[in-house]
Amino acid sequence: MKTNDELFKHVISHAKEYGFVFPSSEIYDGLSAVYDYGQLGAELKNNIKTYWWKAMVQLNENIVGIDSAIFMHPKIWKASGHVDGFNDPMIDNKDSKKRYRADQLIEDKIARYEKDGKTDKAAKLQSDLDAALNEDDLGRLKSIIEEHEIACPISGTKNWTEVRQFNLMFSTQMGAMADGSEEVYLRPETAQGIFVNFLNVQKTGRMKIPFGIAQIGKAFRNEVIARQFIMRMREFEQMEMQFFVRPGTELEWYQKWKETRLKWHLALKPNAAKYRYHDHVKLAHYANAAVDIEYDFPFGFKEVEGIHSRTDFDLSQHQQFSGKKMQYFDPEINQNYIPYVIETSIGLDRMFLTTLCNAYEEEDLSTAEKQDSRSVLHLHPALAPIKAAVFPLTKKDGLPEKARQVMDLLKIDYNIIYEEKDAIGKRYRRQDAIGTPICITVDHQSLTDDTVTIRHRDSMEQERVAITDLERILENIVGWKPLLQSLL
Repeated sequence: MKTNDELFKHVISHAKEYGFVFPSSEIYDGLSAVYDYGQLGAELKNNIKTYWWKAMVQLNENIVGIDSAIFMHPKIWKASGHVDGFNDPMIDNKDSKKRYRADQLIEDKIARYEKDGKTDKAAKLQSDLDAALNEDDLGRLKSIIEEHEIACPISGTKNWTEVRQFNLMFSTQMGAMADGSEEVYLRPETAQGIFVNFLNVQKTGRMKIPFGIAQIGKAFRNEVIARQFIMRMREFEQMEMQFFVRPGTELEWYQKWKETRLKWHLALKPNAAKYRYHDHVKLAHYANAAVDIEYDFPFGFKEVEGIHSRTDFDLSQHQQFSGKKMQYFDPEINQNYIPYVIETSIGLDRMFLTTLCNAYEEEDLSTAEKQDSRSVLHLHPALAPIKAAVFPLTKKDGLPEKARQVMDLLKIDYNIIYEEKDAIGKRYRRQDAIGTPICITVDHQSLTDDTVTIRHRDSMEQERVAITDLERILENIVGWKPLLQSLL
């Protein structure tokens, strides 16, 4: 039986071998914590985005989507608090010269205590960590590291510097001339692009409270400790929705979105036991409630999505710093007010990794007669990069031509792959490894009665169906409708 570390290494290896994720700039020895999505990874990533967008914008009459710019006026980040407060507590090991996030070192120690069955120690350490973070007590973080004898993973020593704060924003210059250029930032989150466009969307869309604005986009953070594959990167993508509500109703909406978002994850039919809520002990200064939806990765429970009640902080700050009113007139109560906001924020790359970890399995298919196994991705059919594979049984007798006709019938609506190389069993195994839900085999009988054999990825069962039924069968298995209906 594989350990969690071995399993995670296999997931990473599988992702590269089959064209899901590549190290960026690999021919130049790579760039730390930056990754490229390959041909299948791009398809899976786009399908996750489509699922989120349809669930948010298409299924909700009061939610619309925008696409704001990556570069924004630098005052925005002053107003949002990122210039002064977007920091992580960092500590250096003097021997290895490596820098670490102090809280993550402690979290790793908590995970080791839990793994070793030392639950009381883990709970006490978690409580101490929460208290130190809540009070921004950097000295206490250093003391905790010393008390629990946490060593550098590289040098193995406990020769630490003091803990200090490190700002995570990337800055650059905008303008042709160095002397006349202005310092701007690569956005560290997509939310502020929504807040500064609040009134534009509300007025042009004639939106009434409560309503939401959704956005998918790139964000950038100068993570000093970027690790665990695509879990924590310097360039990543977010799917965020800000839901504007009447003050006093925010906690009711917070609870609703908390439940709605977990339902979205569980609709993909993962192992539900691997998901949990984790309420924030230390709330951000702008929040009055916050929870993470966490997934049990091979390296432990980590946040996949956050739901936050942000009060009226963001719109109030932008009103103050811009001098422009950010108020909404509510005709139902005949009153102007700055709306409160419920945020749902999910990391697309983390969701991608969650999907891979949920789906990956190495199955032992051995029997008394022979040894056999397969690597398979049990992806939800709607998310699968390739929806179906079409195989002619042989390369002759008109079978390739008939298979091409089947492919032409389906490829307008679905991403279909055609393959005729190798024995049919090897072709099945390749499609299992990339998560293709259906394989369609054209054989000599197909030429006489217009039927084909379809083989199902998860059960490996086969059935004979008419070619004219294929579109209906695929719609029921890989189409968006069954998945989205489960959310209603």
